[in-house]
Amino acid sequence: MAMEINASEMKRVQLFEVVGRVDSNNANELGAELDSKVDDGKTNLVLDLSGVEYMSSAGLREMVRVLKRVKRSGGDLRVASPSDRVKEVLELAGLDTIFEVYPTQVEAVGSF
Repeated sequence: MAMEINASEMKRVQLFEVVGRVDSNNANELGAELDSKVDDGKTNLVLDLSGVEYMSSAGLREMVRVLKRVKRSGGDLRVASPSDRVKEVLELAGLDTIFEVYPTQVEAVGSF
């Protein structure tokens, strides 16, 4: 399954709902989508990963890169409702301590 990204703007937050597989073939698309919103001055980002069935190290690298970029601007990138497989990958990579992870999209968006 290919990756789909649905972006929506909320009051203070840019929400990205990601569905499918994030791998080395499309991780740069995810990064480019996030970068385009950061370029527009949106630095409070939420990634809803509930629909992601696979996340490769390339996808994680893009997430970390964008996190560093928005932090420099006083923003943050937070993760909402990661699927069990994504949660496991974040924990194995030690990234669950770097990203704020919320059980629901509402809590992640409301955390800003």
